This record gives sequence, C-alpha cells and structure tokens, in this order.
Amino acid sequence: MKTQIAVLVGAFLLLAAWPWIGSSYGMDLVNKIMIYALLALSLEVLVGGTGLICFGQAAFFGIGAYAAVKFTPSTGEAPSLLVALPISIGLAGLYALAVGALSLRTQGVYFIMVTLAFAQMAYYVVHDTPLGGGTDGIYLYAKPALGSWLDLDKPLAIYGFTLASLTAVFVLLAIMRRGQFGRALDGIRVNELRMRATGFSTYPYKLAAFTLSGAIAGWAGFLFAVKDGFVNPELLSWHLSGTVLIMIILGGMGHLRGAVMGAFAFTLLEELFRSEAVFGSLSKHWHLGLGLFIILSVALLPKGLAGLPRQIRERLAGKLLGTHHIPADDAVRPQENT
Repeated sequence: MKTQIAVLVGAFLLLAAWPWIGSSYGMDLVNKIMIYALLALSLEVLVGGTGLICFGQAAFFGIGAYAAVKFTPSTGEAPSLLVALPISIGLAGLYALAVGALSLRTQGVYFIMVTLAFAQMAYYVVHDTPLGGGTDGIYLYAKPALGSWLDLDKPLAIYGFTLASLTAVFVLLAIMRRGQFGRALDGIRVNELRMRATGFSTYPYKLAAFTLSGAIAGWAGFLFAVKDGFVNPELLSWHLSGTVLIMIILGGMGHLRGAVMGAFAFTLLEELFRSEAVFGSLSKHWHLGLGLFIILSVALLPKGLAGLPRQIRERLAGKLLGTHHIPADDAVRPQENT
C-alpha cells in the first residue's frame, strides 16, 4: 500500500512539473488526457464500484460541456468560475439522476441499452435543434475566471486547474471507497441478491453512485469546453462512451489508478498509431492498429495495466514454487481503494 501511494504521489508530482518540462503541445496533450482521466474515473464509479456498465457516459460529459458554453454571458464577459462550474456539474448530475431513476430498474443488457437510449436522446437534442447549435457546434468566447486570481483563458491556468480537479476527484473517490458507502457498493457489485436478502435496500445506493458518476462526467465536460473553447454534438456520441469504457478496461477495472492509467495509455497509443513519422501511410488506418493492440492487451493483461505488477509477481512465485499459481477469484476479494 505504501509503495502504491508513493507511486501515485510521484505521478501527480510529475504531472505538476510537466509544464516546465514538456513543450506547449505536450502540455495541451496531457491536459486533454487528464480530462479524459476524469471522465474515466466517473465511469469507474459505476463499472468498478457497482458492476453497472453504462453506455451513455458521454451524455453527461456533453451536457457539462454545453452548459459551460450556454450559460456564458452573451456580452462576452468572463463568467465566474464559482457559478459556471457548479452549473455544469449540477445539470449533468440532474440528468444522471433522472436517467438513473429509470434505467436502474432494469438489469444486464437492458440497463446498457436504456442508458444508451437516453444518451442518444441528448445527442439528437443538441444535434438537430438550435439549442445546441446543430452540427456546427458552439464557440466559447469568454472563459471562466476567478477574479484576478485565476483566468482559465491562460494555458498554464487551465492545466493547473485540470490537475487540481483530477487530484481532488481521485482523493474523494479513494476516501469514499474506504467508507460505508464504498463498502455498500462493493457488496452490490459482488452479490446484490444477497444484499437484498439481508434487508439492505440497494436502489438508493446505486442511484447515488449513478448521480455522482454523472456529476463528475459533467465536471470533465466543463473542463473540455473551457480548454478547447468549442463544443459540438460529438461530445455526446456513443463513440465516446465506448472509448471511455475501453480506457477503464485497458487500465484495469476495479482500480481508480487503472482508470487514470487507461486514459493515458489509450490516448498516447492513439497519438502513436496516428503518427505519420512512425507508421507512414499506414497511419491512415490507425484504428486497425489501435484495435489490434487493445485486443492483445486484453488477452495478455486480463486485469489491465493496474494489475500488471501483481500478475508478474504471481508468475514469478509460480516459477519459484515449480507449480502454477492459481489466484483466488477477484470477484470475492475486497475492492482496492486506488
């Protein structure tokens, strides 16, 4: 545990020092990855925490992004960060509350399809109506500020605020998983029927987790809109929901650090396979290379990147003992906090 905490602290310190180490392009890329990491953490609350696979996470992300733009004063005056951010988080959380109240009454593949349906509804609202600017999207002409203390129109300021947001959410979720709420979600994930048989009401806990997940996704959407200064309907598309699900699978479900690692790994791999300097003309078909790599990763690393050190230790232990080491089923083990 101490080693994990030390590694995590070192990783966040490296991110804090990155603006003075990397180039301006590198800083912008890492900023985008941290926003995706925040989005991946929001989905990890559901998938890794309660075992609920939501295929509509992009809807909450997009609502947070559009709220950041739509509630900016038309005069071009910079809105207050203390007003703009809570609005984005609140609207995304409210939509998640409404979606969760209905979709959580279903299970399995039906839950996946219902969340996808609600996400597509939100997508077509901004795609086909003037509310979201249609396919052209909307520009954010004035970025939020906190008086003279923090102006998110400056690259270093938005980078620092994104890092602070990622750190705060990561710590909050780690503490939550250690508490009663987190233990209740673990029980639901392992065996919800047994929880119900003991007289435990699981629905309020799942709804709270779903709402929290949507609110965090809205936070990530707000940061994305502020960083790029532009939003379009693709932020709510099912493609993004699938991408963020792949991120947490690649990083390792059930681990907060896995969600962050998966976001970094996926985005950096995408940049690699799209690079003409590395793959030449094959870079036009980067989806194929990335897909094959992900398939190999899932096959060789069933526990994701976060489980790689443990997988190596188990194999080494098996070789030293001269026998194959068969670990216990992860589904009955206590959930890791980070």
